[in-house]
Amino acid sequence: MSRLQFRLEATASQSRARACTFKTLHSEVQTPLFMPVGTQASVKGLRVEDLEAIGANILLANTYHLLLRPGPDVFRAAGGIHQFARWPKSYLTDSGGFQIFSLPHARMMSEEGARFKSYVDGETIHLSPERSIETQLAIGSDIMMVLDQCVPSTTDHATAKAAMELTHRWALRSLNARGQAASALFGIVQGACYEDLRRESARVLTEMPFDGFAIGGLAVGETKAQREDFTELTAELLPPHLPRYLMGVGTPIDLLEAVHRGVDMFDCIIPTAHAQQSVVYSWHCHMRLERAPYKFDFDPIDANCGCYTCQNYSRAYLHHLHKANEPLAAQLLSIHNLSFYRQLMSAMREHILADTFIGFYKDMRERLMIRDRMPVPNIPRIHRNKNRIRHLHRGAYEVTFSERGHASIKHRHSGEIMHSIMPPDEEALKLYAEQSQLVQRVLEGTQDPLVIWDVGLGAAHNAMAAIRVYEELKLRTTQTLRPLKIVSFENDLDSLLLALDHPRYFQHLRHSGPYAVARDQKWMSKDQQIEWTLLHGDFHDLAPSVAGPHIVFYDPFSAKTNGPLWSLSAFEKLFRYCEGLETEVFTYSSSTAIRAALLGAGFLVAKGLPTASKSETTIGVTPHMAKRNPFGREWLRDEWLGRWERSDRRYPSDLDPLAQAQFDIRIRQHPQFPAQPGSP
Repeated sequence: MSRLQFRLEATASQSRARACTFKTLHSEVQTPLFMPVGTQASVKGLRVEDLEAIGANILLANTYHLLLRPGPDVFRAAGGIHQFARWPKSYLTDSGGFQIFSLPHARMMSEEGARFKSYVDGETIHLSPERSIETQLAIGSDIMMVLDQCVPSTTDHATAKAAMELTHRWALRSLNARGQAASALFGIVQGACYEDLRRESARVLTEMPFDGFAIGGLAVGETKAQREDFTELTAELLPPHLPRYLMGVGTPIDLLEAVHRGVDMFDCIIPTAHAQQSVVYSWHCHMRLERAPYKFDFDPIDANCGCYTCQNYSRAYLHHLHKANEPLAAQLLSIHNLSFYRQLMSAMREHILADTFIGFYKDMRERLMIRDRMPVPNIPRIHRNKNRIRHLHRGAYEVTFSERGHASIKHRHSGEIMHSIMPPDEEALKLYAEQSQLVQRVLEGTQDPLVIWDVGLGAAHNAMAAIRVYEELKLRTTQTLRPLKIVSFENDLDSLLLALDHPRYFQHLRHSGPYAVARDQKWMSKDQQIEWTLLHGDFHDLAPSVAGPHIVFYDPFSAKTNGPLWSLSAFEKLFRYCEGLETEVFTYSSSTAIRAALLGAGFLVAKGLPTASKSETTIGVTPHMAKRNPFGREWLRDEWLGRWERSDRRYPSDLDPLAQAQFDIRIRQHPQFPAQPGSP
């Protein structure tokens, strides 16, 4: 009878992925599970409070290191590792077998155990299966591991067989040494990369009364494909009613692949070790923050991450800390990486329980392979072979590079640049996708499509920001999302086609959507939840033919190059398209004349989020939406009205001078200002 009260809750269709629950002496545990590595009874650089905030449930400590320092007597005197380290939840202790394997020239192996010199004081230490269990019991482990002999996965068959058979004999001795103690004990399946040995090891060990089984002898020299194949083979050989633990693995993609193959538990130093190298993982990609482009990047690692690091610090600050060799850098990056690992495991569990795991697996397998999105800050070299030249200009547009290294589209005749200071992907995400509360809107529960009008497609940054947010939310939750319908309007496709010619510099285009839209004027996601249509031509000629919007991303190139779309008459037409609807219009401009034009057209106007170059942007809101104001928009008030009255640029560009007096009355009597009745 297992000491863990193990319960298998669900197995995913078309996958071996499992969701399970078990209980240790100190906590209830849900799988899939990643265990932070606390080798010395401490996860490097983090406090217990940090680990609790991250949501960690089990920590891994190492018997080899804790035997040498502080030693079993200290743990006995302290009342065990939980009291000693002030960690209230569970501990799993490795037996020390891998650390002995890591000392090939400083240890001797025999039937009795391993003999080696202590790195602390030079004393000769004899670690037998019995002493390993005795030490783990003194530590107070919730889950103990048997002492095993680990060999390189590429070793010859005879050596692998001998090590496996010794592991089996030590496993039986470990069980006998555990006796009636309440701590759980796992056996470790060995056999290197030999199928017959893996089958034999699983057969022998599963006949013994272990509380769970580990897959050992991987991540020690084999290829990724071999690791995945032997993980799948071994997991299939293990009993379904006990937990399965893949030792020492790994990166997020490794975890995803192993869960798909039936593994429940993992540990690895990667999230904290990579944090010391400035490497962080996220739902977008993994990044190396020491790179120069991050010096001026004031966004969090992941705007959708709720960890302490992302809620409080920018990439630029973290870049600085790493460059300055400040220990705080590794601490903050470790918090983020471990938080991401926990979020990933939680998302996998949700999808297994909802039986949507296989779709999640296919999507995430691509996403977790994406490397750093920030381009290298240099001007590209153009191939001299005429047949290979791809010019950095097309029609009225050209590709330009900022001092921070990101690429943007420049209007050649006016010299104006789309997203000249802030990277375009980040500005689109912050200003349009996030500020429009896209996540909240698609979680509303209705199956009526959420309609976005993307006015001024440009290089498709705004549309792709919305699609990216939707796709990432779909990966994180099992809730049914409201369908998303995006209609992009553009009268000059050269900026999009130019960007599509250079995907190296526009990583948001590494998606099937923009290519399909450019080619067919339409793209639909595989699950048909997202529909993206391109209408090529004049906005006001085309807009009446499509369903009215809930959200408008209003981003024509600029008032200087596309003046008619920023006029009073343009906003009056837009207001008519939204008549009777709960609609919000988001634009990067904070121009007094454009805000006045929106007010004059009938919208209420609120302050939008700042960008790198503007202290405010603008949100136009229809009266129906303003009545509810579900997102707490901050309206322009009398202070702005006073500035407008003093401004020498208070009128929309197309306003007839004879109509200015009447326009003044319309603005002053607008119902959004507090002095007026019905003010929101």
